[in-house]
Amino acid sequence: MYFLTGWPRRLLCPLKSGEEPFHIRPSSQRFYFAVLSETQLSIWFSRPSVLIVSYIESTKAAAQFGSYQQAEWKPDDSMIAVVAANGYILLFDVVCGGEDKCLYEPVYPKGNPRVTRVTPGYKEEQCAPALSLEMKKPVDLEAPITSLQSMQEDLVVSTADGFLHILHWDGVSNGRKTINLCTVPFSLDLQSSRGGPSLDFDRVHIVDMEYCVTLDGFAVVFDDGQLGFITPVANRFTTDQLQGVWAADVTDGTCVAVNNKYRLMAFGCASGLVLVYTIDSTTGSMQLSHKLELTPKHYPDIWNKTGPVKLIRWSPDYSVVMVTWECGGLSLWSVFGAHLICTLGEDFAYRSDGTKKDPIKISSMSWGAEGYHLWAIASSEGNCQGEGGSSSKQAVILQFQFIKSALTVNPCTSNQEQVLLVGEDRLYLACGDPTQAHSSPDQHLHRDHSPLHSLPPSSLSASQGLSTLLGHKHWHVVQTQSTYLECNWPIRFAAIDTPGQCVAVAGRRGFAHYTMFTRKWKLFGNITQEQNMTVTGGLAWWNDFIVLACYNFIAQQEELRLYLRSSNLDNTFSSVTKLQSDTLLLNVFRDMVILFRADCCICLYSIERKQDSPNPFASIELLQEVPMSRYIPHPALVVSVTLTSVRTETGITLKAPQQACVAESIMLNLAGQLIMLQRDRSGPQLPFCPPVVLAHCVENVWTTCRTNRKKRHLLEALWLACGEAGMKVWLPLFPRDHRKPHSFLSRRIMLPFHINIYPLAVLFEDALVLGATNETVLYDGLGGPRQPPEGLFPFCTVERTSQIYLHHILRQLLVRNLGEQALLLAQSCAGLPYFPHVLELMVHVVLEEEATSREPIPDPLLPTVAKFITEFPLFLQTIVHCARKTEYALWNYLFAAVGNPKDLFEECLMAQDLDTAASYLIILQNMEVPAVSRQHATLLFNTALEQGKWDLCRHMIRFLKAIGSGESETPPPTPTTQEASSTGGFEFFRHRSISLSQSADSVLTGKFSLQKTLSMPSGPSAKSGERWSKDGECTESTYIDMMLWRHARRLLEQVRLKDLGYFSAQLGFELIGWLCRERTRVARVDDFITALKRLHKDFLWPFPVMPACSINSPFKNGHYRTVLSTQLLKSQSADSILNSEMDSAPHQAALRSDSWLESLRAEQKEMEIASSHGPQTQEAFLSPLTSKGEECSIGSATDLTETSSMVDGDWTMVDENLSGVSLSQSELEHISMELANKGPHKSQVQLRYLLHIFMEAGCLEWCVVIGLILREANVIKQVFALLDSPEVPSDTVQNVCDGLLAVDAWASSDCLGYKPFLNLIRPQLQKLVSAAADPVQPEAFQPASTSKLMEPASPRAEDSRGVAPLGTSLPTEAPGGLVRPAEDCPVQEQEEKTVEEGAYDCTLS
Repeated sequence: MYFLTGWPRRLLCPLKSGEEPFHIRPSSQRFYFAVLSETQLSIWFSRPSVLIVSYIESTKAAAQFGSYQQAEWKPDDSMIAVVAANGYILLFDVVCGGEDKCLYEPVYPKGNPRVTRVTPGYKEEQCAPALSLEMKKPVDLEAPITSLQSMQEDLVVSTADGFLHILHWDGVSNGRKTINLCTVPFSLDLQSSRGGPSLDFDRVHIVDMEYCVTLDGFAVVFDDGQLGFITPVANRFTTDQLQGVWAADVTDGTCVAVNNKYRLMAFGCASGLVLVYTIDSTTGSMQLSHKLELTPKHYPDIWNKTGPVKLIRWSPDYSVVMVTWECGGLSLWSVFGAHLICTLGEDFAYRSDGTKKDPIKISSMSWGAEGYHLWAIASSEGNCQGEGGSSSKQAVILQFQFIKSALTVNPCTSNQEQVLLVGEDRLYLACGDPTQAHSSPDQHLHRDHSPLHSLPPSSLSASQGLSTLLGHKHWHVVQTQSTYLECNWPIRFAAIDTPGQCVAVAGRRGFAHYTMFTRKWKLFGNITQEQNMTVTGGLAWWNDFIVLACYNFIAQQEELRLYLRSSNLDNTFSSVTKLQSDTLLLNVFRDMVILFRADCCICLYSIERKQDSPNPFASIELLQEVPMSRYIPHPALVVSVTLTSVRTETGITLKAPQQACVAESIMLNLAGQLIMLQRDRSGPQLPFCPPVVLAHCVENVWTTCRTNRKKRHLLEALWLACGEAGMKVWLPLFPRDHRKPHSFLSRRIMLPFHINIYPLAVLFEDALVLGATNETVLYDGLGGPRQPPEGLFPFCTVERTSQIYLHHILRQLLVRNLGEQALLLAQSCAGLPYFPHVLELMVHVVLEEEATSREPIPDPLLPTVAKFITEFPLFLQTIVHCARKTEYALWNYLFAAVGNPKDLFEECLMAQDLDTAASYLIILQNMEVPAVSRQHATLLFNTALEQGKWDLCRHMIRFLKAIGSGESETPPPTPTTQEASSTGGFEFFRHRSISLSQSADSVLTGKFSLQKTLSMPSGPSAKSGERWSKDGECTESTYIDMMLWRHARRLLEQVRLKDLGYFSAQLGFELIGWLCRERTRVARVDDFITALKRLHKDFLWPFPVMPACSINSPFKNGHYRTVLSTQLLKSQSADSILNSEMDSAPHQAALRSDSWLESLRAEQKEMEIASSHGPQTQEAFLSPLTSKGEECSIGSATDLTETSSMVDGDWTMVDENLSGVSLSQSELEHISMELANKGPHKSQVQLRYLLHIFMEAGCLEWCVVIGLILREANVIKQVFALLDSPEVPSDTVQNVCDGLLAVDAWASSDCLGYKPFLNLIRPQLQKLVSAAADPVQPEAFQPASTSKLMEPASPRAEDSRGVAPLGTSLPTEAPGGLVRPAEDCPVQEQEEKTVEEGAYDCTLS
């Protein structure tokens, strides 16, 4: 409502005086402030805040009258009454120095446009006027004066001898009346004389009093601490026509302040409490409305140490009250007790080093114009006991700066869905950037179709969704146009339109408006038109029109005007309707305007947009006048008036939501009482039914005219802010499924709920309340004893806040056994992004209340809440999240209501929700024995393995180990964030010092990467080569290893090589060692064709196709195709290396020194000649080209990242010798065919990695399958060479032969693309078949021993060198770029070099 901003200002007095100011009093319009010191009366101006005049009493007069004590202004600001200590009233005339005399004037540089904007009222309104003070004859009351109060034309003075004196302001001529308090009858109420006179009135006098216009009486505090209210029987105060009531059981009153708008009396007490009373309208007794007090919960250090209440001040709009105590400090409450600010805690009370500050003591304070400032006279004196009355004591005038909600004085409908705060010279808008309004979420688009929100296309009619309203914490701050502000300060009204893109403000005269799209203000072009009107009843937006009620000074007539936003601001473009009486309030509902006038009449007008003229305008027509004087005692008591679609008649059904568009009722906030006048549709005589009181203590009301069939509960509800009581919602109750409503079921229900913020706007569909809160930034300054008082305050900022309220409403409905309505409401909001949080909050709040209650709960709500949330699919997550955020002691109570955690765990497994199941595992670990935890963890581990949830698998491995090693009392956290993946499956590379590191940036989270820099975060990753053998001694590790082996076996049986690769890499599974043991068992290939098809599918590898024009093509045998594409496309660096280095075929021709291009052309000619010969002839021409390919410089194969691909068309990678090559059409076709026959680069890298794994493990059958899919003849030849070894079992050789023959038969019938490649390896296959047919020496094939698990079988038994370790240096190049012949180095060594030099990204996605 009101928020502190910045630091307080300190006002410097230009007159040096030894007297300290101690009292400040504002004039009625708060433009002038009277400041008293002992013998001095000063008048300050509000803007600029400067001293105008100072009257200093002479020494002789000061001795006669005594020191000054209090001051009071005459309502027309023409006189000031000052109380002197010796019982004198000193009356001063405030004399204006004339129109041309100004004390201060603004000075502008030459050429400034403001100089030209000179108006008739320029001097008085823009400059500080020159005033003088003239003292009249003093009035001697012959007794010390305790209180002074202005009442219309009279001045009421109370004296210490128990009398009330009523003086006229021109007190000399008319004399005075005196009332003895002993003669005033006091009772507890006005209906009877219960109680009689309260005490012995001979010794009682009034110490403080204030007149309340709307109650027509005085709220008084007696010197014995009793509180009372004195009211006249007739209209005038006379001796025999006064009567009083007093408040029972209060004897420590200190001061009083009255609220005229809400008819409240706030009494300060010596205990530090503020008691707020109202007068009962039927009995006339004083009834306690509420208390304003600091709670020990929020202020444990100070709540009972504040001392007596010193001062209470209501703001000018009566919406907030400021309180200060004898011990210092300021505290701000809303009118019905919502606490907003207190300077006795947090950064206000403590320095950044934790030491406590002395609170600033306020001796007097007063609100400035429109509540933008609080003027206070402060002194920092030390603490309450008066220890610090030192010489550093200094009284200064401080100005606290406030910004306030636009709802305080202009509660129009459009201000209710946007948070708009108004400062002295700026506006704070909570709307997002207008450019974001285009991308509003789909769920908010229905708002655009409402006729009330239809703006021109240029004005972005899209309503703001959650993204723009909640996307950030920052305000959109708009500086009020300074030219307008200079003449028309202060800003009195502000209104924002419904989309939140246009805002209008009205000051003392005229108005101006601002548009977010253009970021420009629009002012009246004719300054006279601006100065000839003043807005009286407020502003509102209707589509792109500004609706305002104003007073026309020229015609001396109240008018209702509409101005079009897009046209120039001029009266010629306005629609004007004359009104009969002054307008106090204005509001808009759809195409209707509702006015509340000073004669207590409500007027309804219809608005219609006309397009007849070039400039569109709106026509206004009076629909109805509703006299309300019977129900409204005083027009100033009406806080807000609005039309709504809320209704209570039995016609509420689910069938006709469109009726909600119609204005059904008038809501009137009468001094905090919400009154509804419902439209009477029974007959034409009475347009509205008699008023009904809906609620008390209402500060704000929110309702909307939009409709949404899916969220009728929220959109047709009425939302109320009720101060310290929180919020209330008047919720409609709908029958379900079009059934007839129960006769006993109410149509609506009022539900109260508490929120932690002060509500400023309600987002109906989003179930959110928007607000603002004060935040502080601590700044200790220079410190030291001479620190200025304003330096004791932190810098104050205002932050946007929001809060969910849905869980409160659902809970209230469940408490009242309205579960069906709660379910309807919750289902309508289930799509909200924070709906899971709503359910969680509801469970958590109820659990905390019931489980920690000291008293037994007869009807616990938790079982009902648990049953309610089972209706939603988020039930399992909600329960476990709530449990994890609740202390362990409450778990038994929770699960007694919601069910056994073992059953809930099993439900999660059935629903495949493994992360939630992991959370339940933590619960089980704490509530069950370790055996149960292990059993459920095993279930979850196996399921996670099957689904490839690797992070969860790692956590489960750690969890199972913790159970086994006795660490189960510290449960592992549920996996919430994806951990960085590691090279777990590549540990064997590390131990053999292979260099496979690459930049960590290119490795995506959760990928399977050849990367040396990352290590395994968790799981069975080996820290050394002997991890498996060492952990084998541990039962728990063996148990885990058994599960891992079982899963690996299952994957291999199902030919899921890709999953096997992921599994190995993510969990650090020692794949090579395991494959060595399983080489003769599960690691065999039973069906080569099925395995081949499965690999094609898993790795997205296309089946090879034969080109249509390949009959006489030089590329038809496939080997040419492979070599040519390999040499041309060096962007695939891995291909170039592997194809040129892994060829172990016998070199049948000598190396030639001519260029590659010449050899290619020669080979083409030879191929064309021999194209009709058999396979043997082809082979003779194939081998030399392979060796020719090896002539190409391996060093020129650039290391490329994964992003370089053949699709990029990067032909610059080709060897420079190719610059003159010209390829024929058929050659290009074959190259493109080769590209089409290859799978993704990532899949190629993955397959080559798996090939390497199987080759090292000696699983030659899988090597053949992978070699087939890659169509690498070198791989097949290498495997055939290994199969020649006598150590290889004959059944393995036979299985390979049978498999390849089966693949050949399948290719002949189903996949001809494989035929060229199979023809290429046919000679080697025939040799192998013939060798397998011969009897083999019965040598036993021994699997690798444990110490050599990482080494595969040697390629040749007779090769004494064995397998070269990884990391062997690359072969040195010959001077001409030639590499060593392939037969000089073993095949394994070449393969390892290939992996090392290729540096390609091995990543499984």
